[in-house]
Amino acid sequence: MENQHGEAVETPSQNKASMGKIGFMGIFAVACVLFGSHAGGGFATGNQATQNYVVHGWVGVFTSVLAMLLLVLTIRECMIMYNTRGLKSYKELFETLYHPLDKLEIVFEIYFYIMVICAVGAVISGAATLFTELGIMPYLVAVVVVGVILLFLTIFGYKLVSQVSTVMSVIILICCAVIFIMGINAKAGEIGAIFSAAELPNGILLPILDAFKYAGFQAVVIPTMIKCGQPLKTQRNATKAMSISFVLNAAALALSCIMLLGWYADFTAAGATEIPTLYICQQLGVDSLYWFYNIALFLCFVSTGVTTVFGVVARFENVRPLMKINKPIVRRVIVSACVMILSMAVSMVGLSNIIQYGYGYCGYVGIVIIIIPFLTVGVYKNRKFIKAHPEFRK
Repeated sequence: MENQHGEAVETPSQNKASMGKIGFMGIFAVACVLFGSHAGGGFATGNQATQNYVVHGWVGVFTSVLAMLLLVLTIRECMIMYNTRGLKSYKELFETLYHPLDKLEIVFEIYFYIMVICAVGAVISGAATLFTELGIMPYLVAVVVVGVILLFLTIFGYKLVSQVSTVMSVIILICCAVIFIMGINAKAGEIGAIFSAAELPNGILLPILDAFKYAGFQAVVIPTMIKCGQPLKTQRNATKAMSISFVLNAAALALSCIMLLGWYADFTAAGATEIPTLYICQQLGVDSLYWFYNIALFLCFVSTGVTTVFGVVARFENVRPLMKINKPIVRRVIVSACVMILSMAVSMVGLSNIIQYGYGYCGYVGIVIIIIPFLTVGVYKNRKFIKAHPEFRK
């Protein structure tokens, strides 16, 4: 086989022995990782769906599906490249992709850390907005409270939160499914009229560009996906996992867009654009669903925030300058506090601005350094490698 620079080396026997030995549940679990990562910010709040798709009218439903297709195809190539070469980190993955221009990998590093700050900032802003909407506390106070909660859990409670994160994702998805169905039913007439009119307020090129942009900033999950996808040793297993993930993500995102289309005039008139799904849920008049959604959404924010911050903490807590500090917990406090302070500062601009500008600009960068390279050069390199090593195909 080849190493991360494409040079021929012997295929590890342990890789051959384990190839293909994974059942459906293992494949499904990997598919659900992307589903859970995308759920909270992607379609549970309704903010990202509105900004990237609903503003374009009916065509946004179809471009949301395009975005998910681009994302899962990219991650599929990432997992194939990562597993077939026996790579050990996302640094090696991008060196392999960019080889012989290996040093370009630093561009992904910069993109990744900016996206982490934006993502955690969005989590803090979203949770703080939730508190404000419920009348629990002012936004500024809520930002501080949520930041402290995330800091505390990152240092002391990561394992506990990570264990329940999957459960929280399932809860939020069940809530959203009920809300989507009820919301679409309540505005069936308006939705039908929008599709019948077939108007394109922003043309066709901008909606397609936004689909690429959306895939570009969602690609921040690649380091997580390649680690979770390590059991998928073959091309076929990676394809199966990403096919399942595509169906789950595309269906949920498209349904949210359809619902939001029908309610767009209502929640924009009410000034409820930060978390439009929360507004819709309130208007449906089912108190138990409304509060269940609030609790699940907050826990989903917390879970996402903790796991995101912890990834950065794990990356930096053992850097040379901090190794002078003997106690690991003190090093974690320092790194986590730095990330949290930056994220809290970013959260002050508001969830919509973070998504529009932070996610937006990073999304454009992601198109250039991730989506297009993996779907062109990555596909070529993987096909060439699989042709030379057919044992990785099945």
